Amino acid sequence: MKKRVTGIGGIFFKVKDPAKTKDWYQTHLGLNTDAYGTTFKWRQFENSNKKGFTQWSPMKDDTQYFKPSEMEFMVNYRVENLVDLVQELKAEGVTILDEIDDTEYGKFVHILDPDGHSIELWEPIDEVYDEMTSGNTTS
Repeated sequence: MKKRVTGIGGIFFKVKDPAKTKDWYQTHLGLNTDAYGTTFKWRQFENSNKKGFTQWSPMKDDTQYFKPSEMEFMVNYRVENLVDLVQELKAEGVTILDEIDDTEYGKFVHILDPDGHSIELWEPIDEVYDEMTSGNTTS
């Protein structure tokens, strides 16, 4: 397998009031937010004609999305070939939390690190994701 993680796909963190947090970041730091947070667009290193994305998302403090982790944040990593990577991670004894979710904008799976952080792995379909996002801070 050539690569595993190719970049940061997003950061998700718990807050008391996501709307208030998004408004604060929009007002004071210029983030253009939508219902999910904001998307930072960038160009891929190995092919500057291709876009890449990093999502920033404050989530309600009672979200169940990070479970079984009780941590206040979750990192999403961009990966290549998620199906093969999951097989390798299983063979290495990594805890896989769910089945691969194949969506229109990529494949996702969640794993646990040794400290109990839930980690989201994403094999993106960047062209589709680009069409879906409206809260873009960079373009």
